[in-house]
Amino acid sequence: QLQLVESGGGLVQPGGSLRLSCAASGFTLDDHAIGWFRQAPGKEREGVSCISSSGGNTNYASSVKGRFTISRDNAKNTVDLQMNNLKPEDTAVYYCAATIFGYCSGYMSSGSIAVWGQGTQVTVSS
Repeated sequence: QLQLVESGGGLVQPGGSLRLSCAASGFTLDDHAIGWFRQAPGKEREGVSCISSSGGNTNYASSVKGRFTISRDNAKNTVDLQMNNLKPEDTAVYYCAATIFGYCSGYMSSGSIAVWGQGTQVTVSS
């Protein structure tokens, strides 16, 4: 069974940090660009960041650029999202997803996603 499992979510104060991890089972991430998405209550899901299969290319939503860092360890079959200087507007359920491509172009298109994780809640509040 192809599966992605996110971990690392939780409650943090504004300005704090969290590190989310996405672990794969049943398949290897080597050939897949991996995206992180989030969905806040009452809002549409949005793409946050993506990393190419090799790790050589990354991209970020403008709202998180400079605060979030995506990385991958293909040997461990994981992709992480380091989130610093968190803001209340970062509150959302965060999902990782494996694309059908090795590159990030078009990763926000639902048709490009092969596997979704179940999501992890991130709450930024004082």
